[in-house]
Amino acid sequence: MSTACHCIHLKTATRKLTALYDAALEPMGINISQFSLLRNIERRQPVSLTELGRELHLDRSTMGRNIRVIEKMGLVETGRGDDQREQQVSLSEHGAVLLRKAEPIWDDCQAEVVRRLGEQRLKALREINALL
Repeated sequence: MSTACHCIHLKTATRKLTALYDAALEPMGINISQFSLLRNIERRQPVSLTELGRELHLDRSTMGRNIRVIEKMGLVETGRGDDQREQQVSLSEHGAVLLRKAEPIWDDCQAEVVRRLGEQRLKALREINALL
């Protein structure tokens, strides 16, 4: 085979980008996946784990594991919704405060990515993501 694997190139780029955000968010005690999860919860709260998983393209068991981690950190609270079979999640006060403190760090990362890649490449990335 003489052609480089497209999937590996995307995975490598993802790891590099994730490392940038994770290093910046480390002083907050969270990583970029947890930051994203907190922001998505904030936008939809209270939100069922099923709905959140659907929005983030994660299966229910993965979503449950991720929620348990940030729940143990005191960043979210879980409970039952109108449908007692479905678990719902909301930000705790501590989670909301941490998210506000982490947002400027995320903004700085966003600006750094724009600086490194440029708007045109980022637009192409969004277009590629929409096609997949």
